[in-house]
Amino acid sequence: MGSNPLHFPGIPPIPADHMPVPMLDRDDPVYEGFLYFSKRLKEAGRYIINTFEDLQPRAVAAISDGALPPNYFCIGPLIQSRDRESSRGGSECLAWLDAQPKKSVVFLCFGSVGLFSSEQLKEMAVGLERSGQRFLWVVRSPPSGDPDKLLEAPPEPDLERILPEGFLERTKGRGLVVKSWAPQAEVLEHGSVGGFVTHCGWNSTLEAIVNGVPMVAWPMYAEQWMYKVFLVEEMKLAVPMEGYDNDIVGAEEVERKVRWLMESEGGVELRARTERAKERAAASLAEGGKSKVALLELVERMKRGI
Repeated sequence: MGSNPLHFPGIPPIPADHMPVPMLDRDDPVYEGFLYFSKRLKEAGRYIINTFEDLQPRAVAAISDGALPPNYFCIGPLIQSRDRESSRGGSECLAWLDAQPKKSVVFLCFGSVGLFSSEQLKEMAVGLERSGQRFLWVVRSPPSGDPDKLLEAPPEPDLERILPEGFLERTKGRGLVVKSWAPQAEVLEHGSVGGFVTHCGWNSTLEAIVNGVPMVAWPMYAEQWMYKVFLVEEMKLAVPMEGYDNDIVGAEEVERKVRWLMESEGGVELRARTERAKERAAASLAEGGKSKVALLELVERMKRGI
């Protein structure tokens, strides 16, 4: 079906090729699993959803109107507020952030399994350097190309080898490159972070919203292309990194989108919308908020066995 739009109640049209990856291959056993569980959804006694109604009102209304009431419970945003593994190098990047001006740093992080090619890493480096913006970038080693090692953790990256010659020295002080991992929840909570280039994983998305950090959407795999549609078209809390659906995003686009996020009037408006979403998220979890009420109702129903 290519990029022909698929229409579902309560969400914007989704290009067919942006659906979760297993849905694109009818020979994939996971495709059969999707169909099986989709057909049995209405048999579930309760649905616990990690979102909040004010983030996705049209989707929640569509569920209410035709499918699941009164058995769905939006109890989010549920996130891990502090990363217990910060001893693995998190102190370095948090200390660096402490020395940066408020809302001045772009954070680039792409999840625990998101890998870029060597060529793409170089394009990203050139774009970041040209942007002139402060940045904190988590870099992982490129994929090895060995299918037998797909599920193995990649080795620690050799930054001098995979990044452009002299990049680390030229951007020293303005940027910090972290090998393989950073305490994402704590970074996004830090007052120096003013933007987030993200793969659009749902946990990362909620962490950004809870902390009021505007996003550049760069989806990579699984269901992330679909989430990009939600973030950009429906929630309007992100701007897309154009070319994410091609083999390589050029340095020019990286530079342009980072500058737009941090310098433009459009970036200011995006930040304001994200701040309002942050306030709605906090209200949902506060005493009397919709998510708090839904959680208490869920617990009560489970205690009563209904």
